[in-house]
Amino acid sequence: MKKNYQLELDKLLSHLEGRPRLLLHSCCGPCSSYVLEYLTQYFEVYLSYYNPNIQPEAEYELRLANQLKVLSHMPGVTLVPCEYDGEAYAGAVAGLESEPEGGARCTRCFELRLDFAARECKRLGCGFFSTTLTVSPHKDAQRINAIGEALAEKYGVKWLPGDFKKRDGYRRSIELSHEFGLYRQNYCGCLYSKSGR
Repeated sequence: MKKNYQLELDKLLSHLEGRPRLLLHSCCGPCSSYVLEYLTQYFEVYLSYYNPNIQPEAEYELRLANQLKVLSHMPGVTLVPCEYDGEAYAGAVAGLESEPEGGARCTRCFELRLDFAARECKRLGCGFFSTTLTVSPHKDAQRINAIGEALAEKYGVKWLPGDFKKRDGYRRSIELSHEFGLYRQNYCGCLYSKSGR
């Protein structure tokens, strides 16, 4: 049976004390726009733009520039620096190159990025970690939350559940993208997803 991760988040937020620190993995500026607007009401947000799946590197840099544009509209959000690491992605998905979009290759990609986020959460002493990935209607919130929960247990940190596409989250991200003048990419990030378009 599918879990309603938005309701789980509602329950957690209703019992939240103070403004704990949240390590938020962001897949891109457009997706982060709504999620940041929402979560900064409750958390002190540390944003991790760790996306070694984005190819080519010039595309990564373009998306990073748009992530920074979003942050210019979201005062108080701390960007956690990291380097582009395309080799980590290539190693993680080796042998899965011919998998269909949305399949096992994508699962490994989610695991790679959320593993990094969980470790950063622990390193920075954040109360929770989460990701913007679930704002997309093309991403499986059940799978992403299950990965987050498993990594939280592995590293002894707390996963913030969510399905940010709910309650018009995706629509709001489109509105904010237009308002902020953001580049909205037409493929997920890896060259496999680009060729599948």
